[in-house]
Amino acid sequence: MSEPVATHVTNIRVYYEDTDSEGIVYYANYLKFAERGRTEMLRAAGIDHPTLWDVHGVGFAVRRVTADYRSPARLDDALTVHSSMTEIRGASLSAEQTVRRGVDTLVHLQVRLACVDRAGRPARMPPPLRAALHAIQNDA
Repeated sequence: MSEPVATHVTNIRVYYEDTDSEGIVYYANYLKFAERGRTEMLRAAGIDHPTLWDVHGVGFAVRRVTADYRSPARLDDALTVHSSMTEIRGASLSAEQTVRRGVDTLVHLQVRLACVDRAGRPARMPPPLRAALHAIQNDA
């Protein structure tokens, strides 16, 4: 997979709580790893979730995610989550993420996020948020 836009990398370590009885990462935990990666990507750009809610009255909710599981991660593996935004629209954004061990891609995810207000209804992103997101996307 080529990465056409800026990519943020988050380091993750596989803990016992992430695995099943055989020491293999439970499939749903990759969604948690991806969430951490997106959160750290936003944080690196100066966007944090409390400020989004407290100042702008919006947050993000996952609308759709597809995951292509290619190889398992195991207890104590050092992983990296590579996150990049591929599309920013008025009230949503799309991201591509890969969870890797070294150069090997373990899981590839495509995520669609909706911007929502405090009542959970779709909301347009405030201009400062959109500008910050575009800066992340174009910071290649």
